[in-house]
Amino acid sequence: MNIFNFPEAWLEPLGKGFCVDFLDEIESKFLKLKAENKTIFPPTSMIFRALELVDFYEAKVLILGQDPYHDLGQANGLSFSINKEIMIPPSLRNIFLELKDDLNIPIPQHGDLTFWAQQKILLLNSVLTVEHGKPNSHKELGWDKLTDQIISQLSKRGNMIFVLWGKIAQSKLQLINKKTNKVLSAPHPSPLSAYRGFFGCRHFSKINKILIESGSSKINWKLD
Repeated sequence: MNIFNFPEAWLEPLGKGFCVDFLDEIESKFLKLKAENKTIFPPTSMIFRALELVDFYEAKVLILGQDPYHDLGQANGLSFSINKEIMIPPSLRNIFLELKDDLNIPIPQHGDLTFWAQQKILLLNSVLTVEHGKPNSHKELGWDKLTDQIISQLSKRGNMIFVLWGKIAQSKLQLINKKTNKVLSAPHPSPLSAYRGFFGCRHFSKINKILIESGSSKINWKLD
């Protein structure tokens, strides 16, 4: 647990013993990759940024992504999010197009979704790291063990909105109690699948409707 700055607030909800064992295991694999001079994204200090920005007990919504962006300077530790100075990638562009169609919110000039996270949206990837230029390269590294635990424990806590875009995200449905949580599913916003039902899903307005009906404050989706 030396190279990772895992947020202490998540240790108890996830199980401290579980976290210690997992982090020891993932660290040994991570150090081996570093020894092989692999370039890994996001930067080590940002791997757990989604958890740093959203407390377990305050999370309202979880938007589940696959793995981080794999080109230089893109990944910032939040699913679908990208650093401000980087060109908006196609999937995120489609998310913004659906947001505009759903709530008439202008398409932002940048793709940094930190403002959403600050409103208690957990922007979590299933796999938290990736090798430069190799999408899904850390699929077998073991991150699912941690992210499955996060999804499971949030489901047990209840009163969450889980947003599952695409088959990989939807494979986590078995971890979620649909009686005590809300689930919104749609095809992935990728250009390959967005026209199969992501466009028109109106998930942003649906999230706000669920939040208001539960007595919570709605999300301000507009990015500065």
